[in-house]
Amino acid sequence: MSLEQQINQDIKAAMIAKDNARLRGLRAVKAAILLAKTEKGGGEEVSEETEIKVLQKLVKQRKESAEIYKAQGREDLLQIEVEEQEVIEEYLPKQLDRSAIETIIKEIISSTGASGIKDMGKVMGAANQKLAGQADGKTISEVVKSLLA
Repeated sequence: MSLEQQINQDIKAAMIAKDNARLRGLRAVKAAILLAKTEKGGGEEVSEETEIKVLQKLVKQRKESAEIYKAQGREDLLQIEVEEQEVIEEYLPKQLDRSAIETIIKEIISSTGASGIKDMGKVMGAANQKLAGQADGKTISEVVKSLLA
């Protein structure tokens, strides 16, 4: 079952259960997937890789908005963003913790022969490919910088 079909089923279930927080998050995912489909052209299926990128983008947007709302003391809006983020994250692959990311990046550094910060691009390319969907780019970048410095 594709992500789009799963989302549609879950939207129906959330409507029946009158779970407004879940419904908001699911509708955001559905809208983003439809947008991704129309960007590529007439109604074709979106690849799993693209779906993961769309979901990661939505989570990142929610996190950034939540930080802004927290700084402004808007607990009502902060709660909405956190609820939507939790719903969206359910459809992403399990995220790795920082120590697992460091282990994988150390392997990449040794296999590419990177020796300093000048090799960061080479390591980042390989790391983003290997960790796609399992870690966000910001965390990967921070770990690579710390290990190459």
